[in-house]
Amino acid sequence: MHKLSYHKFLTVSITSLLVFACARNPVTGKREINLMSTEQEIAIGQESHPSVIATMGLYDDKKLQAFMNEKGKAMAKVSHRPDLPYQFFIVDSPIVNAFAVPGGYVYFTRGILAHFNNEAEFAGVLGHEIGHITAKHAARSQKSQLLSSIALIGGAVLAPQVVGQNIEALQQGLGLLSLKYSRDHESESDNLGVEYSSKIGYDAREMGDFFGTLKRLSEKSGQAIPQFMSTHPDPGNRFTRVHQLAKDYQAKNPASYQVNRDQYMRLIDGIMYGEDPRQGFVENGYFYHPELRFQFPVPTSWQSQNSPSQFQMAAKDGKSAMILTLAKGSSLDEAAQNLVKELSLNVLENGKTTINGNPAYVLISRQQQQQQQGQQQQQDPRTALQIGTWLIQYNNAIYALHGLATNADFNASFGTFKQVAENFRSLSDPDKINRKAERVFVKTSPRDGSFREVVTALGLPANRVEEAGILNGLQADDRVTRGTLVKVISR
Repeated sequence: MHKLSYHKFLTVSITSLLVFACARNPVTGKREINLMSTEQEIAIGQESHPSVIATMGLYDDKKLQAFMNEKGKAMAKVSHRPDLPYQFFIVDSPIVNAFAVPGGYVYFTRGILAHFNNEAEFAGVLGHEIGHITAKHAARSQKSQLLSSIALIGGAVLAPQVVGQNIEALQQGLGLLSLKYSRDHESESDNLGVEYSSKIGYDAREMGDFFGTLKRLSEKSGQAIPQFMSTHPDPGNRFTRVHQLAKDYQAKNPASYQVNRDQYMRLIDGIMYGEDPRQGFVENGYFYHPELRFQFPVPTSWQSQNSPSQFQMAAKDGKSAMILTLAKGSSLDEAAQNLVKELSLNVLENGKTTINGNPAYVLISRQQQQQQQGQQQQQDPRTALQIGTWLIQYNNAIYALHGLATNADFNASFGTFKQVAENFRSLSDPDKINRKAERVFVKTSPRDGSFREVVTALGLPANRVEEAGILNGLQADDRVTRGTLVKVISR
């Protein structure tokens, strides 16, 4: 969600708080202070959706989207709030994640879809996300935040004061409520995931198995912890708990619960895996963009994240970061003016230059401090944000490359920012320009044997067996019978 949208719903007066009516929660049945009407929830979803799509993009797979719509609508009907206008989307991100926004908006990344191994795993996580919506977790989180900071009500503003917070806000361009739920809310959504997936005929024990996949992902060296786990209870504990919940539900409601492994495996055959090189990729210390034909260095040991709308990278200590976006304007002067106005910048230095034959404009600026209502103390100038911006005119576009640090750290970081910006140049290497995305291909095991033996026989390199094992929910030494469908990674 946009920061301003979140602020709008967090900022209420004490008077309005006192007159909010109590309402019965549709899931718990308990009466509680209701700070968000159904209409407001729907409005949040409608307002957030364009930001999600602009930031992550949609993944175009008509069969997968039709499957998600079918299961989502079936699950919505058996949920505690069947009348919400639910909508389901696949977003173009390799990160293993699923999230929901109030009002019925549910998003799955292609990364998480690639890691499911049957329909029942998918259904369990779908039920979990719908559970966040039906249990009004966003509204309940909002209530607890407000009540715990009652002295600030009437002037609450989400205004990051240090570069680390700015970087966090900028990394996704979103402040989605779905990533801010408490552990109690996550546990409640696990309960609902078991209930809802079971009600549409799936074996919820498989949802527990997927937490085993998440745990292995989090433990794998060099891979970021899946966002789906960022504020969630330990996946090992959830594996045990969800298995018990499913066992109890099935004992009380005997039926034939489905897993549908092969059907799901065939559905995801060919799904993109990892970063989409067409949108840019990092390799050997450089960021390359094949379609836009440019490259620039990534500082050693910096972490990076790419999206359709921007590329971000940051030092591990959180003291400096850089962001590449498209600038608004038909000329460097117009782009600079728009930037200063939109970001409320106080320009300290500026001037025109040339970077590898491309016209450029450099600005050193600070974000103007915005006093908050009732705030007496001025912000510490050492923690105020300072920005070095290089506007570069290249191939009929103007790119803005921002270097961000606090005033206290800016001078020490400026050399790095300058080195990156001044090495922005054209890309002509055919190997980079013609790079194809990796995909998950579903193959039939040609023999009985261990998982390692089977995928090696299918041409997978030995150094990727563990990665493929996580993708398949199998260990290297697990036995696989001839004819079993397995996932391999290939271009």
